[in-house]
Amino acid sequence: MVRLFVLITGLMFAVSSAMAGTSAPKTLKDLYFGESLYYAFQEDWFDAIARLDTELAQHHGLDEPKLDTLYYHINHAEFAVGDFELAYRMHLRAGRAITAVIEGNVEEPVRNEAIFRLAKIYFQKDQPVNALYAVERIQGAVPPNIRDDLSFLHAQILMANGRFSEAAQILRDLQDAKSLEGFNTYNLGISLLRDGKQQEGRRYLDLSGQIDSNNALALAVKDKSNLVLGSKLLDESNFEGAKQVLDRVRLKGPFSNRALLGSGWADAFRNQFERALVPWSILATRQVTDPSVQEAMLAVPYAYGKLNVHSQAALMYGSALEKFGTEVDKLSASIKSIREGHFLRALVREELEQDANWVVKLRELPETPETYYLLELMASHDFQQSLKNYLDLEELRKKLASWENDLDAFEEIIAQRRAYYEPLLPAIDREFRRLDSQMRLRLEQRDRIEKRLKAMLVMPRPDYLTTSQERIIGEQIAQLEQRLSAGGSAVPGEIKARIMRLRGVLHWNIYTDYDRRFTEAHTHLRELNQVVNQLKKQYTAFVRTRQAATQSYEGYDDGIRRQRSLIRGARTTVSELMARQGHMLETMAVTELSRRRERLAEFQIKARFAMADSYDRAVRDQTQERLNQ
Repeated sequence: MVRLFVLITGLMFAVSSAMAGTSAPKTLKDLYFGESLYYAFQEDWFDAIARLDTELAQHHGLDEPKLDTLYYHINHAEFAVGDFELAYRMHLRAGRAITAVIEGNVEEPVRNEAIFRLAKIYFQKDQPVNALYAVERIQGAVPPNIRDDLSFLHAQILMANGRFSEAAQILRDLQDAKSLEGFNTYNLGISLLRDGKQQEGRRYLDLSGQIDSNNALALAVKDKSNLVLGSKLLDESNFEGAKQVLDRVRLKGPFSNRALLGSGWADAFRNQFERALVPWSILATRQVTDPSVQEAMLAVPYAYGKLNVHSQAALMYGSALEKFGTEVDKLSASIKSIREGHFLRALVREELEQDANWVVKLRELPETPETYYLLELMASHDFQQSLKNYLDLEELRKKLASWENDLDAFEEIIAQRRAYYEPLLPAIDREFRRLDSQMRLRLEQRDRIEKRLKAMLVMPRPDYLTTSQERIIGEQIAQLEQRLSAGGSAVPGEIKARIMRLRGVLHWNIYTDYDRRFTEAHTHLRELNQVVNQLKKQYTAFVRTRQAATQSYEGYDDGIRRQRSLIRGARTTVSELMARQGHMLETMAVTELSRRRERLAEFQIKARFAMADSYDRAVRDQTQERLNQ
């Protein structure tokens, strides 16, 4: 009974978790966070985790994280990465991510939501004690969007811990929750039954079995409730009640075969074999691989035998025996097919990945006959988890192969860049040296002028501001004086006076025009600074351009080699894990098929003896009829 409620609620939690974990913020401000959400909505959990992990690592490494656009979504992002890892069955990492949020300095509603998610991880890992410890740490304000889900999870955890009375009390308070329609009532019924309150438990199962809804999940719960209640009433020999309940199960629902079989037995146990033939005859025409259908193939001739139609019973036993033999052969072929690897190869076919009904589509593959018999096994939790692991490993294998091909492409790009830039570098470097020399010259000029002008602020030096013509004239006067004094004869007074007048005029011009020249010098200095700044910009642009050019192909070889080594190591690990996981799947499938084959062999024996008995009875009846005539 516990497996029943765990199975039916597992689907509900899977859906609600995905919706909660990938809900987009009202206003998206970080593009990369949006990209990870996009992949999550596609259920591409690996890419969603990879991108969000990278974005979070970069965010936490910033000096000013508040300036990053992810800052506006940081709490949501921390939760999201945990949810994505949870969906990808990375329970350990998901738990760490969510625990970090719990232990951080966060608001009470945020903390409680994190604890809720941690409790969900423990529950899904089948650790009900840890899950209960986590969920009972929640105190205070709870976000409205998870309030009902939290209460429902709490009830589930209590049921898993055997505390059915407490679970029932919580579930009673959830009866009006529309998001849990059917699930809450069904689980309330189960908890009450497990708590020994049989009458009340049956009443709630009956209520969930009469849900008026168009929702597919709610209808599945409705059928499940009727099947569980009907089976229980059948075990209690309440055949009339069981009949009424089982007949409420939809004929095209996932539980219809078991319901039809039980409905027939409810009539048969009351010796109403004609009525029993109605559901059994419907069931016997369905897919022969279903265990309920196989049982119905024996039940129909059994009913005819009870109605003394032994000839018809014998014929139908014979037909069933023939079909059982065919199915036994198919099962043997299926086991052989699995051991030859066809089953695993079929599971990873590309055309199946794009189809939501891929499990059913497997039945259409002629090289995988085993899939006719494995639908029930493939729907089980254990097989699904193992299958998901195998398929995830296959996706990782493909990604690793793709990444290795990407490295080949990177190496080709690098080679092309090297072939393009390296021939250009000598001419570029020559131009760079010319630019460097020019800039150095201008810098020296600027520095010299600037130094002199600063000194002139303290001590005026008009001689520093002479023009080239004035310097030439000054030198000429000095040379003239030198020649006149070199002869040894006295310089005439008139000539000396003229030289003094020339020098005086020169000094007069220099000193009287000092301020204007000083101002012009500063103007020229500013102009020179502009030239220097322009040269610096050209220099910087060149350096950046050259660095960008060289860095586009230099320094990647070691990194690519490391990545190749990591990828090869990962591929080896993935291959080993795939082989191990594949062997586990094959073993599970072979075990299931062997069990089904043994069951069919038992049915063959029963059909063979029943057919012989029916023929004997038919012959005796015919003989008796002739004698009576």
